[in-house]
Amino acid sequence: MPPIKILLAEDDADDQRLFQDFLHHRTDITLMPIVENGVELLELLQSLDNTSLLPDLIILDQNMPKRNGVQTLELLKSTDDYQDIPVVVYSTYTDAQLIETCTEAGASIVMAKPITKEGYNQMIDAFLQLI
Repeated sequence: MPPIKILLAEDDADDQRLFQDFLHHRTDITLMPIVENGVELLELLQSLDNTSLLPDLIILDQNMPKRNGVQTLELLKSTDDYQDIPVVVYSTYTDAQLIETCTEAGASIVMAKPITKEGYNQMIDAFLQLI
């Protein structure tokens, strides 16, 4: 089975590094080039000329410049080519309103950003169960 392709939209360099450090040991996952906002994410997706190159999972940080997680999620779920890709929204701070908004817009999971390596491990394992 080929590795699962994950596309991360995250503007914080420290969080990007955490994902890269954590995922580079995993042979079951390929981390696609990280984008820093929803605009870059859509540009990357549109540049892929073959649907087999699309990610198996998209992870969106809620608080990004240009287009935040909710805005990007809504656009993905309204686009035929991307609407079936599982999308996760994660944020430093989650509340009932964010969870409700994202769930209604089509997010598979809404989670708070973990602060430990074990937390990242549990989060990624939860994400992989979506595929």
